[in-house]
Amino acid sequence: MKISIILKTLNEEKRIAAAIESVIAALGGLEGEIIIADSGSRDKTVEIASRYPVIIAQIQAPAKPSCGVGPQLGFQYSKGEFICLMDGDMLLDATFLPAALEYLEHNPRVAGVSGHVNEVNLDNLEFTRRVQRNAPENRSGVLDRLNGGGLFRRAAIEEVGYFTDRNLHGYEEFDLGQRLRMRGWTLYRLDRRFVDHFGHSINSYVLLTRRWSSKYLMGVGELLRAGSEQSRFNALAKELPEVRLWCGVYVWWALLFACLIAGFYNALGFLAFIVALLLPVAIMSIKQRSISLGFYAVVAWYFHAAALPLGFFGSRQPPNAWIESRLLKSP
Repeated sequence: MKISIILKTLNEEKRIAAAIESVIAALGGLEGEIIIADSGSRDKTVEIASRYPVIIAQIQAPAKPSCGVGPQLGFQYSKGEFICLMDGDMLLDATFLPAALEYLEHNPRVAGVSGHVNEVNLDNLEFTRRVQRNAPENRSGVLDRLNGGGLFRRAAIEEVGYFTDRNLHGYEEFDLGQRLRMRGWTLYRLDRRFVDHFGHSINSYVLLTRRWSSKYLMGVGELLRAGSEQSRFNALAKELPEVRLWCGVYVWWALLFACLIAGFYNALGFLAFIVALLLPVAIMSIKQRSISLGFYAVVAWYFHAAALPLGFFGSRQPPNAWIESRLLKSP
């Protein structure tokens, strides 16, 4: 078995059929298997997926849905020499796998290779901001993580102990990337398409509240907790600009509180509070060239900063432990 393609799913009934069909077409003459790693879908995801020649594994209690559970669930049932990870709302580019395999063959110390993730739904402020930000981790070349998935060597994953940390509700790609890099492996993004990603089409603020309730926003705190247990805390704090940003938000909140207290005693303090409250929104609106994007960015900072300590002090399970699950469909 040369390639195991893992589609991580949670309520993906609208896209799962197209996703699987894109994988079947992309495999072509390649030897491989398709694994649906389901985190407890309550819609028709599993029913639709079962119509295709795939393996379906689904978590069982006490395992709970998280960004880190899905990939690790699929990995523990996989047999391939190479592991391709993608979401259940993505379409795999038909030409990616041969190009990725060729690159890995000629670069033996590259642990994983990806391509560009084409965001299809840009009516959501979160995905619009993600595309416009053009973050370093989304560019071509050597990277610190492979956001959106990619093709990995099984040997490299086994060397670092596990694919993804089941405790992480976010930042599982960065966690994997750092563990690989600390063992001397590298990651690379080809200048070609990997997948089309349809993402969420719901209101951005509704998505933000859902990410709070699903604990997705706690990912940075959970990652820092994992790093503190694995002697990686300092490296994480240095490599993640988000940590410095959230610390800046805490300082800003302290300033707002001080100005608010002063405002009860004189008008100048209240004026300082209003200025301090609106200044970040104004700066981000100018930077994003959009008031709506600027306001959303600041609100997102609030949510992420508030979630960080909750993630850090949350409970953890051994990240390399078997994911409690059942096999719903075998090859």
